[in-house]
Amino acid sequence: NAEYGEFQTFQHYFIQINLRKRVALLEMSSSNSHTILLVQPSHKPTSRTYCDYETLTEALEGVCKIYEEHLKELNPSSLSITYDISQLFDFIDDLNDMVCLVFSREQRSYEPKDKEWIKEKIYALLRKQAGK
Repeated sequence: NAEYGEFQTFQHYFIQINLRKRVALLEMSSSNSHTILLVQPSHKPTSRTYCDYETLTEALEGVCKIYEEHLKELNPSSLSITYDISQLFDFIDDLNDMVCLVFSREQRSYEPKDKEWIKEKIYALLRKQAGK
């Protein structure tokens, strides 16, 4: 599909420009874990979106918040929403695509991390939070 190819090219170009700017800014700061979360809930290219976080922890918490918002949409009359980690992981698996781009100071670039990596990091984060 020519339109899809043009969109991908534009999106790739746009992301490259923004990443170059971000790399330059991050080299001046002490933070090396700036994270961009890319999400594509469905097969439709128009469902693509991204979120920008200053730290990896914020990005992982952002994934949980995305799921919580999804649950609120499914249960608008519920006063409280509860879920377990397996339900969160099923939600992540059901997304068409999800990737974290995590800034590496050593590499001076963003490293892509897949769903399995994201789930491992969420598990570790939630365990750490539960232990507090």
